[in-house]
Amino acid sequence: MTTALDPRVVELADGDLTARFATHAGMVGCSLRHRGEELLGIGGGLAAYVERGAVFGIPLLYPWANRLSGWRYEACGRRVVLERGSPLLHGDEHCLPIHGALAAASSWRVADAGASHVTAELDFGAHPELLAVFPFPHVLRLAIRLEASALEVETTVTAGREGAVPLSFGFHPYLAPPGAARGDWWVELPARTALELDAFGLPSGGRTELAAEAFTLGARTFDDLFAVTPGARFSVAAGDRRLTVELTTSYRYAQIFAPRDQDVICFEPMTAPVDALRSHDGLRSVPAEERASASFALRVERR
Repeated sequence: MTTALDPRVVELADGDLTARFATHAGMVGCSLRHRGEELLGIGGGLAAYVERGAVFGIPLLYPWANRLSGWRYEACGRRVVLERGSPLLHGDEHCLPIHGALAAASSWRVADAGASHVTAELDFGAHPELLAVFPFPHVLRLAIRLEASALEVETTVTAGREGAVPLSFGFHPYLAPPGAARGDWWVELPARTALELDAFGLPSGGRTELAAEAFTLGARTFDDLFAVTPGARFSVAAGDRRLTVELTTSYRYAQIFAPRDQDVICFEPMTAPVDALRSHDGLRSVPAEERASASFALRVERR
């Protein structure tokens, strides 16, 4: 059976990999270790993540990935005004709502667990504080499986009978491969379409086709949005280990984030582009009483 560090954190293990997830903090991935070495950026730890949405692990960005261009949106026939004082919401450096509302959510229910897998559910319709942010009753389900060389995460949204549910979520894996300094990390990117962003990090309409490339990260920084094809793979390598985020199903967009002042790089699977709840660009939805899933894998490879 899955071992628990405490009643709120589960630990999975298979072969050389171990992973931890916090059921009381948005099912954030707390740790991913390979042969005892941490592969994730954990910043100020779980408490800082819950309190401030700080850099940490593998958070689920839900119900929107990255930022919105304002504190109100309209989608699937509903108009929503976000409460700036809500403890579930965080603002970015421009005071725009960012990274959704689940960092402090404590209502995940473990539906199934084993030594190398866990399935957890969150019923939005049962929680008024979540419906105030995202008034679309549905059940959110995470099926997480650890294999000897990969962590796989499948997210399923099952819409309630009340109506359709927009899909605008993503994940933000903070990767920090040991074995080399940040400037020496080897990065491999697939062919992709760059979506131009303005000074606020919001899509401005420009598009540029980019070929696959590989390079040493050096002093380069990223906070860039891309449209990608199914199965796109993004990698970073250090020492004799390569970490690859593979967008296996239904993720059509990805953000790359590599700040100057933190030794992390993120390849972020996204079901819709930044600000899709307001712009409706690339926004899909799940019809009432139907379901939709998206999955990605974080692979650990020797090189």
